[in-house]
Amino acid sequence: MIRYADVSKTYRTLVPHREVRAVDAFTLEVSAGEVLGIAGPNGAGKSTLLALTLGFLRPTGGAVTIDGRPPATFVRHHGIAYLSELISIPSWWTARGALGRYATLSGLTGPAAVERVEGVIDRLGIGDHRHKRVKQLSKGNLQRLGLAQALLSDSPVAILDEPTHGLDPLWTQRFRDIVTEMRRPDRAIVIASHNLDELERVADRVAILDRGRLTRVADGLAEEDGGAAHYRLVVAADDAGIVAAFPRVARVTTERQVTYDAHGTLDELNDGLARIIAGGVRVRAFFPARSRLETAFREAVGEE
Repeated sequence: MIRYADVSKTYRTLVPHREVRAVDAFTLEVSAGEVLGIAGPNGAGKSTLLALTLGFLRPTGGAVTIDGRPPATFVRHHGIAYLSELISIPSWWTARGALGRYATLSGLTGPAAVERVEGVIDRLGIGDHRHKRVKQLSKGNLQRLGLAQALLSDSPVAILDEPTHGLDPLWTQRFRDIVTEMRRPDRAIVIASHNLDELERVADRVAILDRGRLTRVADGLAEEDGGAAHYRLVVAADDAGIVAAFPRVARVTTERQVTYDAHGTLDELNDGLARIIAGGVRVRAFFPARSRLETAFREAVGEE
């Protein structure tokens, strides 16, 4: 569906006169039916990559195509469901009025437009704010309005830039359901975010950028494998059997509880947990110390 073939984008600064390569030899394909996450440190090239995908910019080298066509051509014929990182809606528009205008831009008219607008208002829980002017909305409600306008489009391509920015914990969790609803066998979804936990939950793969280059594609994030895992173990009281139960374990001393860092495969960690429970250790918590995507991200950008 979306194909990046050795894509590069170079900017020229005015003072001093020099070239800055924002995207460097990026090659990747996003299939229909897939949700691709884009992650990277600030300045890694995520925004430039999205602008190239939307047709806002042309690559300096290589090519971006959507369904075999240049992005601008694809957008003219099919549009794109798009949520920008910075939502800019005229402040004097009402929430309902803004969605009505965006529905028109999406090609919806008459009863179909009204039905779609009312549907996204209900889905994003902004019914109580429908008659408020945009300038009266809180940051979280403005973000939900932005998500609502992105849901108006039936385009086979959706691009969401920092979609959970400003959302409270409840709506951050509900965003996962929204992505599930947006999935279709004929649609490719690209989500750029600094929220690695959310990307790990919603994306099939995550492309990690660093200084403009694709350094790693993390996939199978929802699957368990035989690789090493790093877990945090919290127990009610210290016990000598804990050290013997896990292949790699280190005690972390705190004032209010006894905590251990345990490393090993998932099978080894489960066996160790069963052994200490059978030995009478009271376990208060056992949870991942770092997500798999966070581990992959740190390795990809060279950070221990």
